[in-house]
Amino acid sequence: MSTGAVHETQLVIITGMSGAGKTVAIQSFEDLGFFCVDNLPPTLLPKFLELMKDSGNKMNKVALVMDLRGREFFDSLFKALDDLSEKSWVTPQILFLDSDNATLVRRYKETRRSHPLAKSGLPLEGIKLERELLDELKGRAQIIYDTSSLKPKELRERIISEFSVNKKTTFTVNVVSFGFKHGIPIDADLVFDVRFLPNPHYIDHMRPKTGLDEEVSSYVLKWNETNKFLEKVTELLTFMLPHYKREGKAQLVVAIGCTGGQHRSVALAEHIGHHFEKDYHTRITHRDIERRKERST
Repeated sequence: MSTGAVHETQLVIITGMSGAGKTVAIQSFEDLGFFCVDNLPPTLLPKFLELMKDSGNKMNKVALVMDLRGREFFDSLFKALDDLSEKSWVTPQILFLDSDNATLVRRYKETRRSHPLAKSGLPLEGIKLERELLDELKGRAQIIYDTSSLKPKELRERIISEFSVNKKTTFTVNVVSFGFKHGIPIDADLVFDVRFLPNPHYIDHMRPKTGLDEEVSSYVLKWNETNKFLEKVTELLTFMLPHYKREGKAQLVVAIGCTGGQHRSVALAEHIGHHFEKDYHTRITHRDIERRKERST
């Protein structure tokens, strides 16, 4: 197994339905030691990110509340989110707070506040319009809390449990070698078939060895088609991994398969895993490498 780690800034964007608990949320993040900003206009997010990066380690946990401000709000926010996906030093998450209409109406009546989108003054009118406007943003959120039945204390406890440093999830890239004759790993997210490459199994003195042996690894990696394959796969994963991470996945399982899981898949899994360990927490596993030993005992 190999591991690699880089310093990253944790950025949580808090948004959602008006009256669903954003005030309690930002107070909870303050208690967790986050640098918090309430009602930051999305147009200022790029500039704010520059300040975060220039601060070094002083702003490595940041929470921003972004409220509904009409169509321009979404155009600016979506552009900012797309730009964030290209930055390797920050891990953004959208926390979307929702609640059913009846609960939101009750909360507005209790506080005697008017809904910002209710032109007639009736809360339900504004709530329905806001829900329509927020539909796309909700679809991009990694975390959604329905606060309809949550008391403020319960919402606070849930946020602390989710975002506590000790509970923070690290995105892990698991690279697994396997043999097709033993079945595809059921937990694989991506599967690459390398059975088209020259097979060391047919060279007598290499047959008892595995892709962990230098001689076998060098044999597998010396071919033009192997290098072309690695070039294309690493380019593809370099593009995909940040997007998987942005969507909130805790891990991605990349499975590399050859016939028996002894030679080609092992050598390539090692190469791919080590290639990405400088940017991601990685694990390299060889599922079927012991199969030959099991058959011989």
